Amino acid sequence: MKSSVAIIGRPNVGKSTFFNYIIGKRVAIVEDTPGVTRDRIYAEATWRGKTFHLIDTGGIEPKSQDTILTQMKEQADIAIGIADVILFMTDVKQGITAADQDIANMLRKSGKPIILVCNKADKFGTNETEDIYEFYNLALGEPYPISAANAKGMGDVLDAIVEALPEENEDEETGEPINVAFIGKPNVGKSSLVNYILGENRMIVSDIAGTTRDAIDSEFSNEQGKYIFIDTAGIRKKNKITENIEKYSITRTLLAIERADICVLMIDALEGVTEQDTKIAGEAHEAGKGVIIVVNKWDAYEKENGTLEKYTKEVYEKLAYLSYAPILFLSAKTGQRVHKLFELINQVASQNAMRVSTATLNQVLNEAIAIVQPPTDKGKRLKIFYMTQASTKPPTFVVFVNDKKLFHFSYERYLINQIRKEFGLTGTPVRMMVREKNEKEG
Repeated sequence: MKSSVAIIGRPNVGKSTFFNYIIGKRVAIVEDTPGVTRDRIYAEATWRGKTFHLIDTGGIEPKSQDTILTQMKEQADIAIGIADVILFMTDVKQGITAADQDIANMLRKSGKPIILVCNKADKFGTNETEDIYEFYNLALGEPYPISAANAKGMGDVLDAIVEALPEENEDEETGEPINVAFIGKPNVGKSSLVNYILGENRMIVSDIAGTTRDAIDSEFSNEQGKYIFIDTAGIRKKNKITENIEKYSITRTLLAIERADICVLMIDALEGVTEQDTKIAGEAHEAGKGVIIVVNKWDAYEKENGTLEKYTKEVYEKLAYLSYAPILFLSAKTGQRVHKLFELINQVASQNAMRVSTATLNQVLNEAIAIVQPPTDKGKRLKIFYMTQASTKPPTFVVFVNDKKLFHFSYERYLINQIRKEFGLTGTPVRMMVREKNEKEG
């Protein structure tokens, strides 16, 4: 496994700005509001040939009784526990605060290598740079002056990080993990489900809708495979988006869908499928991702004979374009049926990446044509010469015909259904492209 470096410090000292600069892209949300980054954000960083995980954390307020701030401290504690190296960030303009002293005491007890960084030293070579000598009082070694906003002093800090990293384990597991994005409305239980699977409070969980604002990556493996779970902020209705942070979160969710192999669409059993659910589901469908529909809070739903079948029918009626997606009823709170999720993820990932030989595909095509003849228009009949698979994720097929205008949507849907009947393709959308060839070419 790659080594991990956790960025720790008070709120609003520039941790996310530093994080974004190092990884070279806007992964952490940056806003001039204390407490914006609430959860641990993971990303890969490389320096001098060494790759490591960089963990951005919410700011620590050691003595705060505020619910969210207290949980932020718990998240930072977990990050410290799993990190190999700790980067302690302070604000040179504010000097050492009582909170800095408390954090320093906490970090010394961890026994981990600590790199002390004094951010916002924007004017190197002036009295401001001399202000860093105060930070020797924290007894954490040499302080590194930087300006994350202006990219000054970053190389020295990265050099120190690389020097402090442990030797890499040569016996690292092989095999690509499956990227799984948990998507859905706010407060539907996405973080609770990921936390149950991980067996630790990786994401902050509370009854405050919108607590998770970033997309969070968590590595996980078991006897069924290797996975990267991406917990995302819920997508709200546009008229409820009032903060810039919320706008960033929506963008982050859409990006999480793009880089996922599988999207787990979570529905609240007590609310049923809402208009917002259909919009979120549409994003995953249009992106060509494998989709699993999870109905959460099933333990709290009042049941009688036939409830499961009736609920399933209602879900598919409202999410008609996801008729290919399997449905799993579970409870993130009790763990009911959660173990079945892995089997579905593996199955859908395999189907989304399925490739069919041209010979086998055309055998299915010829049988489909024999059952239902291609349509005609004004005496001219559609002729289908052959079909081939162009790509996977999702499975995409190219049909060569004499006239594209004759290839009606209804016949396309019929052919897709025949392909599904033969090959399954559970949980994945299927794309079909039409190309014209003349009789001689055909």
